[in-house]
Amino acid sequence: CRDSKGELHEFDSHWRTDDCHDCSCSRDGIDCCSSFATPAGYNEDKCVSIFNKETCTYKVVEKDDHSKECPVHNWVG
Repeated sequence: CRDSKGELHEFDSHWRTDDCHDCSCSRDGIDCCSSFATPAGYNEDKCVSIFNKETCTYKVVEKDDHSKECPVHNWVG
């Protein structure tokens, strides 16, 4: 299989892309899905979600103080 960057992958192989998608290669082609959940249902006026590409996770913190996490009621992914 050849991915969107032009790199070749063997059949039955698995990898994670730079944008945090888990992919696999089969004889039918490449299949990718997100490896992370996106926060929803939090106070967007007071809080902001920050994505960490190294850990492929979101953190929801107060806009005025990033050391304080905000409660998240739903995660979509």
